Amino acid sequence: MNSIYFSEEHTILRNQIRRFVEQKVVPVADEWEEKGYIPREILQQMGDLGFLGIRYSTDYGGSEMDALGSVILAEELGRSTFGGLAVTVLVHTDMASPHLDNFGNKQQLNKYMSEIISGQKITGVAVTEPDVGSDVAAMKTRAVKDGNDYVINGSKMFITNGVHGDLFFVAAKTDMDVKPSRGITIFAVEKGTPGFSVGKNLKKMGWLSSDTAELIFDNCRVPADNIIGELNKGFYSIMRNFQNERLVLGAQSMGEASKALELTMDYVTTRKAFGGVLFDKQAIRQRLAALAARVEAGKQLVYHSAWLDAQGLDCIKEVSMVKAYCGELVNEVMYDCLQFHGGFGYVRESAIERMYRDARIQAIAGGATEVMLEEVSKRMIN
Repeated sequence: MNSIYFSEEHTILRNQIRRFVEQKVVPVADEWEEKGYIPREILQQMGDLGFLGIRYSTDYGGSEMDALGSVILAEELGRSTFGGLAVTVLVHTDMASPHLDNFGNKQQLNKYMSEIISGQKITGVAVTEPDVGSDVAAMKTRAVKDGNDYVINGSKMFITNGVHGDLFFVAAKTDMDVKPSRGITIFAVEKGTPGFSVGKNLKKMGWLSSDTAELIFDNCRVPADNIIGELNKGFYSIMRNFQNERLVLGAQSMGEASKALELTMDYVTTRKAFGGVLFDKQAIRQRLAALAARVEAGKQLVYHSAWLDAQGLDCIKEVSMVKAYCGELVNEVMYDCLQFHGGFGYVRESAIERMYRDARIQAIAGGATEVMLEEVSKRMIN
């Protein structure tokens, strides 16, 4: 591990997560791919080990580590070869619940945070809509004040943990007369609230062990006390947390890419063809070497961006680079690694085939590559 960025505490965390993945995930996770979700007991075991509260206050059972801790979690989950597991956990720890941690009041934190960290309540974030992805300000879901409540109407799409989650941080328009980015509010909405239902359980190309759903809000009434942060200021909460989301997705991508290279090296150094092993072929070993160099560069970009975040420094440009670079690179790595596995790489039972499918979304989810490059280009002018 890079000693420039990581402490002994970080090293211990990485070893714990890797051991858990090897012992508790890899032997049985094929079953989760078939079922389409991660069993709650696994998530609770992760909670018991402290993996779900790495960034959160010790008052609620967390570890109070920095962004480098989140990067370690994401990278090691990526190495599991099961992207569905990784995104299930990372949405809970680093994309949804941070809304509560960053902007929740004491009453809300006391109500939910301990159960979030323990895995008793699994969270999701409901921002994306059927016609609205990265353009958050264009959302159509509305929340209208009625007495001491707000009534939410609309739908959300592609929501990770949507089927089996318990608590959702829902973005809705609360002021239609102002600039769109100034009229959005975040609400905490629990599963089972009248008017809140799960629509389609979406069938996906990859991330099969992650449940992804459409959420429907039909006159869903929630108390004004469920507002997270300030009324009409939810856009800024979303933008702030996008940085964390994109950072961990980049780290996950590099964990996946590193593992894919390891699996491919194992294969090409033992598979015999044309009188020798595949690694004897110059074209193959040089291509793998070039990919290994680029993955190492991607890791260093991730680590540096996490370090900037840990120092409280502006890292929007660097994190946008992480998301764009790592999301594209992991797909290049998977393409070549599957190619070098030959026919075995195309068989559904092989890890590399699953990883190939899982990787495709990394250039889309959490901010498409094109959107990320626009963010970078804006910051190249000064």
